[in-house]
Amino acid sequence: MLNQKRRINNILCFRNDRFGEFLLNIPAFRALKNSFPGSRLTLVVDPYLRELAGRIDCVDAIILWENKKHSFFEIIRFSSQLKAREFGISVAFNPSKEFNIASFLAGIPLRFGYDHKLGFLLTHRLQDKKFLGERHEIEYNLELAGFAGAAIENKELSLSIDSRLADDLSPDNLLAIHPWTSDQLKQWPIESFYSLTEQLLSDKKLSIVVVGGREEYPKSLEFCRGLKVHNLVGKTNLLQLAALLKRSRLLITGDSGPMHLATCVGTPVIAIFRNDLPAKSPRRWGPWGQGHIVIEKNNLREISVEEVLSKAREKLKSL
Repeated sequence: MLNQKRRINNILCFRNDRFGEFLLNIPAFRALKNSFPGSRLTLVVDPYLRELAGRIDCVDAIILWENKKHSFFEIIRFSSQLKAREFGISVAFNPSKEFNIASFLAGIPLRFGYDHKLGFLLTHRLQDKKFLGERHEIEYNLELAGFAGAAIENKELSLSIDSRLADDLSPDNLLAIHPWTSDQLKQWPIESFYSLTEQLLSDKKLSIVVVGGREEYPKSLEFCRGLKVHNLVGKTNLLQLAALLKRSRLLITGDSGPMHLATCVGTPVIAIFRNDLPAKSPRRWGPWGQGHIVIEKNNLREISVEEVLSKAREKLKSL
């Protein structure tokens, strides 16, 4: 752990993978910023996340580094960009050979991260035990921030999002559904999501919106066929999606980026998980904070539509 008495003026944090994983670093970013008074916090993120990263209160600047394989010339140019900014410390929250090389070549004096993917290029290495799934991802990220010298008491997720960004997109009395996940091992059957949506539509006062990314748009056409829902899959950017979720009374989803985005804007979540794989379990990836419901079993097909429907109606009555 870094000596707290050491003066740190310029902090660099690296997290350029998918937006759900990125959001779970917000408490760690805040901890680093607040633990070094007067410091400036810069994030390295994928261009897709630029606007969302800009809504994190503790962030002062953003550097874009696409989540793809780069040439050695591109890495050299990136390292020169980092060197010019004279960072005193870097923290790599997602292990990356390219970032470890770039931060080393940039001469950043204190380089924290995990002990793999050329981890020997770092000055301080932490053993990566995330695969054990013994804690939540937020707590693992805070562990690394603490290793770098941060005080890690505040574990709150938050984003500064104006719900008016979704004024033109959504009706009132909104319930959001995201029926897909990027990992098929975590997918509750689509036919179950369809049946759930059908039955929720029996509440005529409820407006249901289906959300998702552009890559899910073709699947949404099939899913929404015959359902009187608002299909906004692929029709929002991340800020609009955040505003839409903020306006929603509830989100029903599997393990997904929208699930984590909903928790950041204070919207309750019903999350459907399998719990037999520690690295993919709700213990590590479940919705963070109070007021959420996790429905979990070893076999997702054993989670009935009736069980989820009952929890949804119960939650809606309490809101």
